[in-house]
Amino acid sequence: MAKIDYDCVWTDKKRILGMPISFTRYILTNKKLITRKGFLSVTEDEVELYRVVDKSLKLPLGQRIFGCGTVVINCRDTDTPVKEVLSIKNPRDFMQKLEENVDVQRDKYRTRGRDMIASDLHLDIDNDGDDSDD
Repeated sequence: MAKIDYDCVWTDKKRILGMPISFTRYILTNKKLITRKGFLSVTEDEVELYRVVDKSLKLPLGQRIFGCGTVVINCRDTDTPVKEVLSIKNPRDFMQKLEENVDVQRDKYRTRGRDMIASDLHLDIDNDGDDSDD
């Protein structure tokens, strides 16, 4: 297993019936969210935390029975615009740690969610205040 160069904040495995028996591991560092999948052939997907725009929590009945949940993360990333952290223990704790580290990274890069979204919007500004397009 490769050594992570960043400070590991949180780690967990995707759970099946509440047990960590899958070959998918999620690693939250102070800079990135890494998804590592596989046993013999391993693939990793990374998302820089400052690119995270929004997150939501899914708590289906089957996962709630075992104390698990899924966190859906929307990112400004070309290859992974939506990242799902599937069936993890204590998903609200993970969301809190994610938010804390996202804020630190956004402050470091001086970006906010609105800065990343505003580049996609076209705003018509009426400078003279008469509601005309002149």
